[in-house]
Amino acid sequence: MRTLIQNARVVLPDTIERVSVLIGGTQIADVDPAPHLRVDEVIDATGLHLLPGLIDDQVHFREPGLTPKEDLASGSRACAKGGITTFLEMPNTLPATTTQARLEEKLALAARKSLVNYGFYVGATTGNLDELRRAHRTPGIKIFIGSSTGDLLVDDQGTLERIFAETTLPITAHCEDETTVRANIARFAGTHDVADHSRIRDHQAALIATRRAIDLALRHHHRFHVLHVSTAAEAELLVDHRQLITAEACPHHLLLNVGDYPRLGTLAQMNPSLKTPDDNRHLWQALRDGRLQVVATDHAPHTLEEKRLLYPASPSGLPAVENSLALMLNEVHHGRCTLQQVVRWMCDAPARVWDLVGKGRIAVGYDADLVLVDLERTSEVRNEEQVTKCGWSPWHGVRLTGWPIRTWVLGREVYRDGGFAPAARSQEAQFDHARGGYWATASREA
Repeated sequence: MRTLIQNARVVLPDTIERVSVLIGGTQIADVDPAPHLRVDEVIDATGLHLLPGLIDDQVHFREPGLTPKEDLASGSRACAKGGITTFLEMPNTLPATTTQARLEEKLALAARKSLVNYGFYVGATTGNLDELRRAHRTPGIKIFIGSSTGDLLVDDQGTLERIFAETTLPITAHCEDETTVRANIARFAGTHDVADHSRIRDHQAALIATRRAIDLALRHHHRFHVLHVSTAAEAELLVDHRQLITAEACPHHLLLNVGDYPRLGTLAQMNPSLKTPDDNRHLWQALRDGRLQVVATDHAPHTLEEKRLLYPASPSGLPAVENSLALMLNEVHHGRCTLQQVVRWMCDAPARVWDLVGKGRIAVGYDADLVLVDLERTSEVRNEEQVTKCGWSPWHGVRLTGWPIRTWVLGREVYRDGGFAPAARSQEAQFDHARGGYWATASREA
């Protein structure tokens, strides 16, 4: 099957050009091919922009064990609607993904259910170092340095030292200092004000844990990725990456802040917590100047019934995969960033950070994971239109300009204006960790 997408403005690695893109099977066969080429399908994309499929390196799809909130089928459909063609999922399911056997069980589930490409982290515990040494078919190791349940919390310094010293896979972490958080919980004992969540999980909790993790990475010369940076102070730590450290921000930490608690209540409850408008501004600047490289969602759905519980019984987390691209395109519309920056942060950079093979760019030989967007379309986010199983969005009622309208995974169209393909051609993401990550890739291609 050969498909020609013509007349689109195509976001290429170094420019945006009005060219045609030829899909041959599962890959991009040509960019700006010769005219009058014989193809099976021609798609006229006049007035639209063609982007590489997005890579979301931080999602929680809740399968196995927590599927009333989300599962791999519903989560991957939400991805397709949002222009995300590859997701990397976190290990805090039931049971947690802490062994190679459990990782392979998840991969088998996704092979049957996922509409888009998939990968799964292996989670660190205080007692699974041998599993972490042997782990493969994974983007890397996830550590919860604070803010977890069960055996995924790793706060012991000796264990952390051994993980960084004795494993080879890239490491990523949720960084909030457990000692600080527990002390603040004691300070605010008895509170039912969700705004206190940002006082409990405060700036210092994030800063202390992030500084600690960066120190471990630098001393052990181990690749490390900082998840969901939420404070200006953390961004300042990332001025010197030493060719080892990468980091990311999430739409909620870029676009929401403590001023949104009166409007959203517990729907805005997140770990790490929302911070101040000043932190919003500093995170945007850190993205623009390269201290942060990636934008990812931390999609963490809970049912509305759970979220509406009285704080602190309400769980932390919000859904975002089907609206993240539209949220960022809306910022392009308002002049806060460029379309090429969005593609860099949400496509190219995560592919480099996690050594993904064939992903993140529109170039010959890359996988035909593509999303067609209409930068002029204005529409309102509506709870009743959400594909995610939890059925709500913190951006309900917000009008956004710029939306994904068609998505291809490995050359097959999986989403078009509200409709989904009946079956997937998705596949397990492939990781070539010998590449050496974001900085090594950037150096070779500079």
